[in-house]
Amino acid sequence: MSAPSRQRPRPRPADLLGPARSRLERYLHDLARLVAIDSGSYSPDGVNRVADWVQASLTSLGFAVERIRPPAADGPPSDALRTGDVLVARKAGRLAAADGGRRILLAAHMDTVFEDGTAAERPFTLDGTRAHGPGVSDDKGGLLAGLTALGLLQEQGVSEYAELVFLATPDEEIGSPVSRAVTEKVARGVDYALGLECARENGDLVVARKGVADFRLTVTGRAAHAGIEPERGANAALAAAHLVVALQALNGRWDGVTVNVGVVRAGQRPNIVCAEAELRLEVRAATAADVRKVRRAIEDAAACPAVPGTAVTVEQLDDCPPMEATEASHRMFAAAERAADAIGFTLGATATGGVGDANLIAGVGVPVLDGLGPVGGADHSPQEWLDTASVPQRVALLASLIVALGDSGGDV
Repeated sequence: MSAPSRQRPRPRPADLLGPARSRLERYLHDLARLVAIDSGSYSPDGVNRVADWVQASLTSLGFAVERIRPPAADGPPSDALRTGDVLVARKAGRLAAADGGRRILLAAHMDTVFEDGTAAERPFTLDGTRAHGPGVSDDKGGLLAGLTALGLLQEQGVSEYAELVFLATPDEEIGSPVSRAVTEKVARGVDYALGLECARENGDLVVARKGVADFRLTVTGRAAHAGIEPERGANAALAAAHLVVALQALNGRWDGVTVNVGVVRAGQRPNIVCAEAELRLEVRAATAADVRKVRRAIEDAAACPAVPGTAVTVEQLDDCPPMEATEASHRMFAAAERAADAIGFTLGATATGGVGDANLIAGVGVPVLDGLGPVGGADHSPQEWLDTASVPQRVALLASLIVALGDSGGDV
């Protein structure tokens, strides 16, 4: 069987800017509507109101939407964590994989870091070209940019891809405890992924994100009366103190690796030689290999406690893999640079220590480019902003990338 003919010329990036500009008014209307919804990670009803709107938008664009209600996960003390639903939407294109079609995943999140009531206290405002409001940049602006780009491509009749997949998660701001398995399952088998977090304040895209590993070290000693026979004890607090110094000293050993002992707990009474202590620490590193190196160093330190009679156990509680810059992701960025140049602006790239769902996608081996939403900043703060003047350019860029990536005969 011969490959299907590519009947329509692919729209050029510059040709997409005008249609993107024509959608700005609608974008701002919809952004105000989304920002008015309190959708903190611990507010499942609010997140699901956003999910209702996103689901309706995707359905109108011809996507088949699966709505997944994840089981409860371990959450705050005293109860299980419930979040909003996960949306997985799919739309088949006209190019089979055998004919050069590629599967592209667009990923965004629906939750914010803000408590219920914040949307009323700090409603959406527009001051010139700057929009403000809870989640306006992180990530409602990016989520909406993705939907806008998909609408633009539908309008242009673009279907030269194998499949588009749109993933909207409810818990990214708390580390994706319930959606992680869904994200990893959906990501397996796609060819490229585009993260819809907003661009950095200077407009850069994100080509790499550090990974994070959390550890708990439990130090076991021996209790004794601190006044009468302290020599019979083995002070776990003292051993833990030596460990804190040793672990913090790992900073600087490897480029781009940070180690932070953030929690120290020890003892019950001042007249008892401390029998148990606990340390909680976080490791951030740009590569999986560096995470493994740090873990070995932590285990080596734990194997030789400074206080005789004490012992240390090491547990890795969680890990979020790094989004490493790869040859494939560099090719994706090069395609984005070419598109941006044709649209009329210069694009930069950066690496960041922050993590997101893009890390999970990269962790299953998919090349990822992130920061493809509009330009924004001051995330997680009352000053959060979005540059609405950047919206048409960034929507046109995103749509251009989907065009380029969807067909193996393209520019990537």
